[in-house]
Amino acid sequence: MNPAPRALIAEDEPLLAEGLRAELAAVWPALQVVASVGDGLSALAQTLSLRPEVCFFDIRMPGCSGLEAAQALAEDWPEATPLPLLVFVTAYDDHALQAFEAQAVDYLVKPLDRQRLAACVARLQARLQARPAARSAEQAPAGPGLAVADEGTLEQTLMQLRGLLAAAAGARAAPPRLAVIQAQVGALVHLVPVEEVLYFEAADKYVRVVTAEREHLIRASLRELLPQLDPAAFWQVHRGTVVQARAIRSARREESGKVTLTLKGRAETLTASRLYASLFKGM
Repeated sequence: MNPAPRALIAEDEPLLAEGLRAELAAVWPALQVVASVGDGLSALAQTLSLRPEVCFFDIRMPGCSGLEAAQALAEDWPEATPLPLLVFVTAYDDHALQAFEAQAVDYLVKPLDRQRLAACVARLQARLQARPAARSAEQAPAGPGLAVADEGTLEQTLMQLRGLLAAAAGARAAPPRLAVIQAQVGALVHLVPVEEVLYFEAADKYVRVVTAEREHLIRASLRELLPQLDPAAFWQVHRGTVVQARAIRSARREESGKVTLTLKGRAETLTASRLYASLFKGM
């Protein structure tokens, strides 16, 4: 007999979190809600600690969004364990999110609808029941192979959801593309052309801006920089690393599923997480 499945709820509005807990108790009595948190960073930490089978992530949360928490979760999750099934909770219209019906994640729209929640629960139960069979059919430890497959689907889903959210917010003008990075050191401001940047790397409250000759620190976040970078030129390869595609000399896939990147003009290597390994495929 399989143990009762466990769930985590991440929702920054306490009334909505309690409402979801109550609705889940009605449509899925066997489900154990092991934690309810109100921000994205706590959602990530508690999910990694408790390892529930299902997570309900609100998309808009303080600290980091549900999308960012899911991205970090996929990168930090133990390789030998299937990722939790993710359900995103959003205030966006469900017609814009129909594309997620067949994905490895699901979605719920505020305010919650009992019938829609029941359909979501049915899909989650079916996926949980299929997991032991999938693992035993492999005749091998459920390690990097299964994890990479889950993460590849998650990567596609997160990219799709980011696009839908951007379209829903289309009334706002897109930020202009960055042409120059202004890195200040004391009274001196270095003007660094963006095309000279080999990669950006998050460093606490700063971002390292690395060129072939030197590196700079700017007080910003990758979340702020990403919308201003050309996604065809700068690839996110880790939640904390964005690299210029033209600066990549080679990519070596490791047994763990991660990819080691060698750069032009720099001695160090970068690591692309399993979540982004699918960016590097032979033609």
